[in-house]
Amino acid sequence: MNTPSNMLALGTKAPFFELPNPSKTNELQSLEELKGEKGTLVIFMCNHCPFVLHVIDKINELYEDYNERGIEFIAINANDIEKYPADAPEKMIEFQIERNFDFPYLFDESQAIAKAYEAACTPDFYFFDDKLDLVYRGQMDDSRPGNNKDVTGEDLIIAFENLLAGEPQEEIQRPSMGCNIKWK
Repeated sequence: MNTPSNMLALGTKAPFFELPNPSKTNELQSLEELKGEKGTLVIFMCNHCPFVLHVIDKINELYEDYNERGIEFIAINANDIEKYPADAPEKMIEFQIERNFDFPYLFDESQAIAKAYEAACTPDFYFFDDKLDLVYRGQMDDSRPGNNKDVTGEDLIIAFENLLAGEPQEEIQRPSMGCNIKWK
């Protein structure tokens, strides 16, 4: 089922979290510790969703381009692993190694954080400024599995560049689309 983002209100303060990172022996990591100097992109995603698999390499490329410019990425998996064992924490570690990304990938077992962000789909993107106010949410670009559009990361790139240049964000922000989060 294709589920769109709920489009949390712009200006919303990033809900605080402290979640285990399976790749770091389940060390608890918090938003405060991880946030970027200039901006923070929170991504709700999982291992098995075709929409995530479609964009993960581009997300990684964007991370490599923007991390050194003060933008941090934090991925969160909130799927119900009893029904979807492919998204279990040990599989998150495998996925991170296989796809070779360095940004933190945290596990929201209670799903409380996904609910606090009103996350709906994987992937769902939330971009916050240095004060952790929401400045962009929605799609990464127009590409979806099977629609033959190139994965460009364009919408996120525009949001990042606007933030770094101190320019206002685009008024029209289009929802992300993906598999629904697997709620318990």
